[in-house]
Amino acid sequence: MSVLRLLAPDGSLSDAELRDGAGYTRPTAPLRSRVAYAAAHVVPKVHGDNTPGRPADIDWDATLAFRRHVYSWGLGVADAMDTAQRNMGLDPAAVRELIARSAEVARDEDASVVVGVNTDHVDEERLPLDRVIDAYKEQLHFTEEHGAGPVLMASRHLARAATTSDDYRRVYGEVLASASVPVVLHWLGPAFDPELDGYFGARDWQTASSVLLDIIGEHPDRVAGVKMSLLNAESEVSVRERLPVGVRMFTGDDFNYVGLIGGDSLPSGPAPAGGHSDALLGAFAAITPVASAAIQALDAGDPQRYLDVLGPTEELSRQVFAAPTPYYKTGVAFLAWLNGHQPAFQMVGGLHSARSLPHLSRIVELANAAHALEDPELARERWHGMLALNGVDLGAVQA
Repeated sequence: MSVLRLLAPDGSLSDAELRDGAGYTRPTAPLRSRVAYAAAHVVPKVHGDNTPGRPADIDWDATLAFRRHVYSWGLGVADAMDTAQRNMGLDPAAVRELIARSAEVARDEDASVVVGVNTDHVDEERLPLDRVIDAYKEQLHFTEEHGAGPVLMASRHLARAATTSDDYRRVYGEVLASASVPVVLHWLGPAFDPELDGYFGARDWQTASSVLLDIIGEHPDRVAGVKMSLLNAESEVSVRERLPVGVRMFTGDDFNYVGLIGGDSLPSGPAPAGGHSDALLGAFAAITPVASAAIQALDAGDPQRYLDVLGPTEELSRQVFAAPTPYYKTGVAFLAWLNGHQPAFQMVGGLHSARSLPHLSRIVELANAAHALEDPELARERWHGMLALNGVDLGAVQA
């Protein structure tokens, strides 16, 4: 029996039995019951100067290989979004290159990619509304030119400039009117980015959601879906019930996705609403094979297996996305390293230092329990090496 050595916040050590791999298999046909995107991260060059404040120096081979890994499990990729460290290490030049390269890989793989559209390439902290609109349009048209699906992300510039909900209606209305393909609207809550508090003109989600639904109702042919990342299942179900026909709800709720995606397919779905949410989740980049296996179970009409497979991952995701939530990217990259998808546990902007060893230890423990370690022995070797490198005396660890 192999064991994992775990590190508690008080410095004490304990052991957990290393579970065997789950033996999940890749789908042989497209996933049918849900549309699912994994919001992917970027891998830095091991020798690059990816220190805080420096431009991102990306290992493109590893970064794009990870996207092919996601595609091989039947999921789509959501790229150049907050998981890829937008506003947290990914500079505008790197964003543009990532969009272009990721769109090319999607074409090669005959797969689906959506990418973030924002205003973050403009250096000024404050912009008038007209310039916010122009900045959105610039990125939107760049995305369209490369053939990727646009996700209209929440803009810090707009949050600073808007004084009323009508400002949001105007900006989104003009940007949507210029779109050549339907877009996904992304409502990112303040847990992910405190600068977006009060987005859509209100701090309470009930009022803000009415503004969002007004925007969609005025441009239903320009909106493919909504990604909600409020970490609040009640708000998502409420909005989902009121979406126009043909507009999808993509859950971005990394705390409650099991019930939201399962929906009325489950024995006890998220009452009182019927239906279900599709998925656009950073968590799915961390657990891609597990997520695929769960949706395959829904495709096969087996909701109990869906729960058995995906249910244990929610506690893992809650640990990865624990407060301060903006640093969840560290957990996503950490799991990618444990699973062999990047050569070192490094991140652009030096963000790999954003979580403590005990926090990462809990991720290891929960990933092991949820069958989210793709190669358990490799993960064990890497984790124990990391502990030893950081001065933790492992003692005699059973092989």
